[in-house]
Amino acid sequence: MTERLSDISARIDGIRQLGAVVNAMRGIAAARAQQARSQLAAVDSYSATIALAIGRTLALVSTARPANAGRSTRLAVVLFCAEQGFAGAFSERVLDAVSADLSVSELFLVGTRGRAVAAEKGVIAGWNSPMPSNSLGVPRLADRISEALYTRIASGEIDRLDAVFGQWQPGHGIHIERRRLFPLDMSGFRGPNDDNTPLLNLPLETLLIELTADYMHAQLCNTALHAFAAENEARMEAMASARSQIERQLSALQATQRTVRQEEITAEIIELAAGETAIRSGYA
Repeated sequence: MTERLSDISARIDGIRQLGAVVNAMRGIAAARAQQARSQLAAVDSYSATIALAIGRTLALVSTARPANAGRSTRLAVVLFCAEQGFAGAFSERVLDAVSADLSVSELFLVGTRGRAVAAEKGVIAGWNSPMPSNSLGVPRLADRISEALYTRIASGEIDRLDAVFGQWQPGHGIHIERRRLFPLDMSGFRGPNDDNTPLLNLPLETLLIELTADYMHAQLCNTALHAFAAENEARMEAMASARSQIERQLSALQATQRTVRQEEITAEIIELAAGETAIRSGYA
């Protein structure tokens, strides 16, 4: 009986330690998600500024740029999957969202855990990169993605780019979003309503190319930050579920511990009473 009680106590201690680890992971995930969300505001503001500059520049362009008529479209997809585990089916959902394009697209896959999940499904990406451990590393990640993309765009390997990423929606969980990054839809850029003509130091063509490159970099940062926050929100949800399971197991084990301890006390009382009875009978 004592052996059984010590086993139960050891299991309770082990589950409490596991609960401490789960709480720590949940706290870290919450801090990372909050940091990414706060940085999104700055990225969106920068993106809006670049979009306004593109609108001003387009207003000065008198002739439309020739379209790539007759060229076959080669699609590239940037997938933002999970970097670490304990995020539920986060990576699986991102991969499932592009299942129809896997065989006909150039894949750029971000996330170490997502790469492992993709390999299990037989999906091999042409380019891989880990997601930074801190959201402050997102601009550098966007630099690496841009460099790889521009190399392929310049060589004519791809002429269309989509980003697929998770976006956390409060009250609704994670939504997988798909966003076109290249080529840009220039009709969506509106210039200001004033008549102030900007002072230009670059040819319009060069300026437009550089502005669109900056805008795409900002959009890559935006999608990466959304994916970073969504992964950590998914991890928080998984840890909350694990915490609930731990509390249920802990409650059940504590109830068993009380029952076993009561049984042990009862057995000792019976043994003492039996001994006392035997002693009195010997004196009788």
